[in-house]
Order: sequence, then structure tokens, then C-alpha cells
Amino acid sequence: MTVKVTERDEAHMSHEGVAAGIQIWDVYQQDLLVGMFHNETDAQSYKNELETLESQRASN
Repeated sequence: MTVKVTERDEAHMSHEGVAAGIQIWDVYQQDLLVGMFHNETDAQSYKNELETLESQRASN
């Protein structure tokens, strides 16, 4: 499984969000958006959770 975290670029945010300096971290699982977070730590934690669940499923 591929799970990745990326910071959303300004081209994919509202003008209001850009003006407010908001950062959004997207979590993708197999190229599908599965989560959005306001800080990278939460996004990375969710990524780790998804990877753990997937490895548990694969071992069963």
C-alpha cells in the first residue's frame, strides 16, 4: 500500500486560506485523498495508523 503525506500547495487552496496563512497537509492512500490536517504531525500520525492497519490485514 502506498500512503503519503503532502503539503497542499497554494494553487489548491482558497484565496482566503492563502491570505490567512493556513497550511493543510493531505494524506493519500493509493492516490486517493483520505485525510486533511492543519499540522504535519497529525497527518504523519494518521499515515502511520493507516500503514499499521494495512500491515495487520496483510499478515492475517
